[in-house]
Amino acid sequence: MSLMAEQLSAPLRVTLSEASRLFGVHEKTLRRAIHSGEIRYIVVRGRYRLHFDSLMVWSQKKTTIRNKRDSRGIGQWVEQWKIRNTLYSPRPPDGV
Repeated sequence: MSLMAEQLSAPLRVTLSEASRLFGVHEKTLRRAIHSGEIRYIVVRGRYRLHFDSLMVWSQKKTTIRNKRDSRGIGQWVEQWKIRNTLYSPRPPDGV
């Protein structure tokens, strides 16, 4: 497998502080979700690296987290989400 193919297949991971800023929640909230097993992660040099896809799924499950993401996180810059893949969509499509 080429280096480019390996990079494309590697999961996107973010630090705890990056995730906190992206999703508009406190780091303590993310730590609670990590310890309860809601967010997948790895530890690199003693620091958490969170899987972005599990963060997206986690942020869709709870209304309070979704509202914080939309008002204080990445959602505040997106006028209307037009993502067809329901796995990464901020909200499930209407009628489903």
